[in-house]
Amino acid sequence: MLSIYRNMFKIPDLRGKILFTLFIFFVYRLGTAIPVPGVSLSAVNELAQTGQQQGILGLLNLFSGGALNRFSVFSLGIMPYITAAIIMQLLAAVIPKLQALQDEGQSGQKVITQWTRYITILLALLQSTGLTYLFAQGTLTAGISLIPNYTPARVALIVLTMTAGTAFIMWLGELITERGVGNGMSLIIFIAIASRLPASFASIWANTVLSGRNGGVVIFGVFILVFLALIVGIIYVEQGQRRIPIQFAKRVRGRRVLGGQSTYIPLKVNTAGVIPVIFATSFMYFPVLIATAIPTDKPFWASVRNWISVNIGNSNGTSTFYIILLFILIIFFTYFYTAIQFDPVRQAELIQRQGGFIPGVRPGSQTSKHLAHILNRITLPGSLFLAIVSVLPAIASAIFSVPVGFSGVSILIVVGVALETMKQVESQLTMRNYEGFLT
Repeated sequence: MLSIYRNMFKIPDLRGKILFTLFIFFVYRLGTAIPVPGVSLSAVNELAQTGQQQGILGLLNLFSGGALNRFSVFSLGIMPYITAAIIMQLLAAVIPKLQALQDEGQSGQKVITQWTRYITILLALLQSTGLTYLFAQGTLTAGISLIPNYTPARVALIVLTMTAGTAFIMWLGELITERGVGNGMSLIIFIAIASRLPASFASIWANTVLSGRNGGVVIFGVFILVFLALIVGIIYVEQGQRRIPIQFAKRVRGRRVLGGQSTYIPLKVNTAGVIPVIFATSFMYFPVLIATAIPTDKPFWASVRNWISVNIGNSNGTSTFYIILLFILIIFFTYFYTAIQFDPVRQAELIQRQGGFIPGVRPGSQTSKHLAHILNRITLPGSLFLAIVSVLPAIASAIFSVPVGFSGVSILIVVGVALETMKQVESQLTMRNYEGFLT
């Protein structure tokens, strides 16, 4: 294993990409520690000491890597961009013009990316305005006002700073994608969640062992075992695949005989990867975005905000409504994203054009039906696994009455993104005849 890490830094190009990615991580974590101008630092420190991690604040704080709890310039995190991307994905399924842009390839994708950026800025402006008002009133911060002098000029400065922070994070993610290793947006979420894991385990230790609870050590050990079991299970399922054999007919061109070989299509059990989990969590995040974008304390809107805080914006996700809705959404988005990633009709046409066929299956429509049948069968256990893993820590938290800072969603994202990044690094190593992580 040590030799693999050594080989990673032997290749100048790969070494440069890894160091560049780590540098972006440093910049991002530095930004999460810089407070927004115009806030009371003493009030921010007081909020941090209260350990307020529940409700809407807890959910937003998780995906910002703790930046929101410090009211930093990166308080909104990358979630406005993820929400905007989901909106564009859903619109593309119902608007033919957007679907046509997706089919155009790189040129169409540039237009969609530009629109996604515009929607991100709009969402960041709305959310930062709502959060600024709520933080000034102490609605989400246990009655602690983080903005003592609530004036139009100060509000404008804070809103612009937080929006610019979101735009800067979006730019950092695109830089990682272009010049670093892995998908930039996923890695930004990865580093945000991973930075909260030590504090989450410290909180569990404090609420079980240090609090003197009966059987505290055993309960803490159960959570550790669940955490490790989830990691092993995620890695095992991520590597699982169904191989569909493809046979190519022999063709004679001049004196050369082409084809006649066999290969296979590797259909993964979890074709969509960790994207359905991110999409489902972002969908749950959308009502929170709406709640924080409504700067009013009228009874109706206050009751709506409180309902969202209790049922959806729970950082531990222990409410029954949250668990059931998240379970259903993950299954839905798994099928949705799998359908986008793998089109059986298009794949069948490609196989037929190349002179190939699946043994025992006629080319054309029969092949597409065969592929769709297999895809639906293997996607079901994959989606159920994602959903079960996502809600399992929340169920354990409810059983033992121990607040858990991390969730199954967090573990899935962290492990899933780490695996995808390792695969990209491994492809770079194997191209240069070095041993990889997974080979």
